[in-house]
Amino acid sequence: MRSTKTFVITGGTDGIGAAVARALFSRGDHVVVIGTDPEKGGRLAREAASAPGGLEFVRADLSLMSSTRRVIGEVVEAHPTIDGLVLCARYFRTHRRVTAEGFEDNFALFYLSRVLFGYGLLDALEKAERPAIVNVAGPGHDTPIDWDDLQSAERYDGVRAMFVTGRLNDLLGVTFAERHGEGPVRYVLFHPGTTATSFAGEFDAPTAAFIARQKLTAKPAAEVAPPILRLLDDPPGAPLSAFNLSTELPLGEALFPPGLAARLADVTTDLLANARVRRPDR
Repeated sequence: MRSTKTFVITGGTDGIGAAVARALFSRGDHVVVIGTDPEKGGRLAREAASAPGGLEFVRADLSLMSSTRRVIGEVVEAHPTIDGLVLCARYFRTHRRVTAEGFEDNFALFYLSRVLFGYGLLDALEKAERPAIVNVAGPGHDTPIDWDDLQSAERYDGVRAMFVTGRLNDLLGVTFAERHGEGPVRYVLFHPGTTATSFAGEFDAPTAAFIARQKLTAKPAAEVAPPILRLLDDPPGAPLSAFNLSTELPLGEALFPPGLAARLADVTTDLLANARVRRPDR
């Protein structure tokens, strides 16, 4: 008989995250879903109530590092062993926004929160038999990084900001694997392709029209869940891997350079250490 496993999903109340959550609790696993909308979280919890598995919703604004750290502490206290982490949280903004802690919103949510979750849940993940982190970030793009303007203060463009942040997640994976590759946790960068998710965000009219056209031809989120579940159930042997759905991508140094990854890790450590302190939300 298969034992129940515990998985954590950020951005799990919509789109791909919600589809993965449904697949997990439908087969008997326990899912911790983290998101901002209690109505959507409650809806998922009610679905799970009649399923073999279970779901708990944790409300948090992961664009705030204080909130992210609080949630990580609560999750680890409640679940000392975690079998897998799926990172989905992101939010598109046509216009640049800075959080109360001084970070550009996309940079904070789509990159920094993923840094904190990967390392913050590491001890709990290492207690599992075959743990994996699946970072849904669209690996493999060669978007240039402006090291003097990582948070797009000078020339903000919502689409470019999201692509750049995806590239930062590639480098995050490189560093994580270098630091912890001897351990059991496998880090997987995952590209879902064009998917008809909720496309959460604040869009200007042209971008909203483009998104509406994309939804007409995009595949449903439910089609993305199976390849993610395969990666969670049977993680690759290498410490770091990248996939476009079920197709493995090469990890050449042109797109996954260790030197730039180390540089980003140093910059990230300094940014988090010097961030403005905000009282955790409750």
